[in-house]
Amino acid sequence: MGKIHDAIDDRMARLLLDQPVFFVGTAPLDPHGHVNVSPKGMAGTFTVLDEHRVAYLDYTGSGTETIAHLSENGRIVLMFCAFTGPPTIVRLHGTGRTLLPTDPEFTALRPRFTKQRTLGQRAIIVVDVHRVSDSCGFSVPLMDLRADRDLLDRHHERRDPAYFTDYHRTRNATSIDGLPGLPT
Repeated sequence: MGKIHDAIDDRMARLLLDQPVFFVGTAPLDPHGHVNVSPKGMAGTFTVLDEHRVAYLDYTGSGTETIAHLSENGRIVLMFCAFTGPPTIVRLHGTGRTLLPTDPEFTALRPRFTKQRTLGQRAIIVVDVHRVSDSCGFSVPLMDLRADRDLLDRHHERRDPAYFTDYHRTRNATSIDGLPGLPT
């Protein structure tokens, strides 16, 4: 049976931090727009800031749906599934905002992440969590993590800084529904 929690306590924070992957869901206001779900991983890219705030590092790649949706309406949910240990699913519903590397708050929050690589960083997504819930993960499979993939790191290491500027301008300026994404 699921439960609503008042906050992210120490036990819940440990469960969230122990998961090697989580999922981010956002949607535009337009009912004909595309709902987006993005898997997120890479050790050291998620952190619990306090009982009602979490954040994750967003690296250059794919589209800009989350950033565009947050700019339009702020709605976001993060879902964590325990693939080892007790079968648990945790959802963090809240309001998200995007911090770009030029933002002073980005600079202040960046040390909270253990991922050291900065090449290709696009943003920090901060979520002000207003609903913390868990439910059974009885149907979530048991899975063993072999390793993080290093493909994105290696892909970024082969690029010069101009690549990222161009990528953000040409591929991340708008969402698939035409909403503004990264500022150019």
